[in-house]
Amino acid sequence: MASETGKLFTEDHNPRANLDRAKTPLLALNFLRRGLRPRGRSHRQRLASGTKERMDTIQITLPDGSTQQVPRGITPAEIARKISPRLAEEALVAGISSPSNGDVTLVDLKRPLEQDARLQILTQKDPAALEVFRHSAAHLLAAAVLELFPNVKLGIGPPIDYGFFYEFLRDEPFTTEDLAKIEAKMHELAQRNIPNERKFLPKPEALELYRKSGQTFKCELVEEKASEPMVSFYTTGKFMDFCRGPHIPSTGRIRAFKLMNVAGAYWKGQEGNAQLQRIYGACFFTQKELDEYLHRLEEAKKRDHRKLGAELDLFSIQDEAGPGLIFWHPKGGLVRKLMEDWSREEHLRRGYDLVFTPHIMRLDLWKTSGHTDFYRENMFGGPMEVEKAEYQLKPMNCPGHILIYKSRLRSYRDLPIRLAELGTLYRYERSGVLHGLLRVRGFTQDDAHIFCTPAQLETEIAAAIDFAFAVLRTFGFEKFQLELSARDPQHPEHYGGTVEEWDRAEGALKNTLDRMKIPYKYMPGEAVFYGPKIDFKLLDAIGRPWQLSTVQFDFNLPRRFGLEYVGEDGARHQPVMVHRALWGSVERFFGVLIEHFAGAFPAWLAPVQAEVLPIGEKFLDYAKHVTETLGRHGFRAHLDGRNEKLQAKIRDAQMQKIPYMLVVGAKEAEAGTVSVRHRSRGDLGPQPLAEFVASLQREVESRASS
Repeated sequence: MASETGKLFTEDHNPRANLDRAKTPLLALNFLRRGLRPRGRSHRQRLASGTKERMDTIQITLPDGSTQQVPRGITPAEIARKISPRLAEEALVAGISSPSNGDVTLVDLKRPLEQDARLQILTQKDPAALEVFRHSAAHLLAAAVLELFPNVKLGIGPPIDYGFFYEFLRDEPFTTEDLAKIEAKMHELAQRNIPNERKFLPKPEALELYRKSGQTFKCELVEEKASEPMVSFYTTGKFMDFCRGPHIPSTGRIRAFKLMNVAGAYWKGQEGNAQLQRIYGACFFTQKELDEYLHRLEEAKKRDHRKLGAELDLFSIQDEAGPGLIFWHPKGGLVRKLMEDWSREEHLRRGYDLVFTPHIMRLDLWKTSGHTDFYRENMFGGPMEVEKAEYQLKPMNCPGHILIYKSRLRSYRDLPIRLAELGTLYRYERSGVLHGLLRVRGFTQDDAHIFCTPAQLETEIAAAIDFAFAVLRTFGFEKFQLELSARDPQHPEHYGGTVEEWDRAEGALKNTLDRMKIPYKYMPGEAVFYGPKIDFKLLDAIGRPWQLSTVQFDFNLPRRFGLEYVGEDGARHQPVMVHRALWGSVERFFGVLIEHFAGAFPAWLAPVQAEVLPIGEKFLDYAKHVTETLGRHGFRAHLDGRNEKLQAKIRDAQMQKIPYMLVVGAKEAEAGTVSVRHRSRGDLGPQPLAEFVASLQREVESRASS
């Protein structure tokens, strides 16, 4: 139910025109289940009876710009039938907007149209219809569960990125066998092509209906979210849900779905509330799309960085130390060093200064920054007392960089000042959301803060965006999606700063993206408390999006800390500030790298670049010569001198995903060559050792990602 997740879908203009006030909860229940109306004339009947207050026709504008004069009260489904029987058959939902406003609202195909509007009929060719489709699949799941387990209590059931979920309270856990039965029942109900119908009840009777059926969570939602006198419900067979929709017309179109798993979830996501069972399902328009998604899931399991991290001996999380805290093993530590070396050199080349700040600072600093007001729930632990002063582990680097800026008075000639740090941070993440390297409690952020004049702002933002693209491409990513995260104008209390400051900040980010001709998605309500931001989502080798790089504007902290510079006019002015992280964090980026490359790092990043494999003990001396030669040229080579068969050595090197295996025996020792084998390209044949060294040097220097 998208309504319960805070994303409210539209309601009909006049619910009383569709259902006059029912007299009792029992009568209301019958109306809902049987699709009946109480006595009273419908809206169309009143029109037909000669009501003169409104015109009898409205103008509908179609996507191609053509217009139609149609009877007031006509539905999108009826218009679709007039356009084409095929369109009517394929239609899932309608999009309407006023003739003067481009904002589109999705509505049911059966919703009467009461005024002039622009109309779109959405089919499975339209991505916007997919969320509605999955929302209806969530209702289908709940209907199936109620048929099999009629005593369950219902939570919420929204669409999600790949499908849907629904939450249930049940004494017994859902088993794998239960999921199979539920999925079969869903297919049965889908084949019956049951209508999804919208009905209305007065709020008191809706509450009474849910109380009598023991649906306490639904009562709570109706109390909180139903602001109109009439409450919107949708019925799918025996299932009735408090929901504002919209939904597809019936269950028959929902065929390509699969129930995936069951997970525990606190009611409303709050610890201490009842723990529900959340059934997840994948859902797509076609079976082909579903099969492709399931294949990607299997591929993702093979690439799981937690599994590969253990197999390749890269990192670990130790129970004795605590959850969400990462131990970098020698091989992982070496990759991290290579990453950080490149990053530091590139920062210096682009005009940044490298700094280091303490891990712990006075709590008063975080009060000044506003973190204790807006970010306390994410700060790790409570403050600790040292010599009668309170200190806090740092969740962010920005106050430390601000103190460096404030250490002396700055001139406009000094600006921009770009301070960069690989700073270790600590944030509280609930144990239920910790996930390997991707969600942790202690991590190192490749953070930078740019202090500049207002006139320099857009140039600095553009340079930070360019740097982000360079970082991602260097590490093997080529596909990106950008999002501009803005404030939620309905909740100004969640943000620092004035409306005018937010308008200027959002405008600066938007202007920069537009000038650079970079496409982006506008995301209202996703900004951080101190300013709007640009987020980079990269697509990995199997098409999964990852949010990593971010460029954030901040007008808030310079004011809070009283930052100044002396301008060209001799007066003191407040600088503007840009926060910028390119990897996001070293840990998260490393986890994404592991999964992107499936552990097979490119040669320039591989912990071991070449494994030297003598085919017998009598060739160890030459094998040592090869290993030492590679080492002198700066390569990371390892000699496998075990008394094992060659095929076993090759297999083990392949399992460790080492880029090159160099086999040496009598012929190679005599000729000064190596027989080269690549982990993915196979046998490359013999090469003079000097030639292989030169070839590997070119590959490493180019930072090729293969």
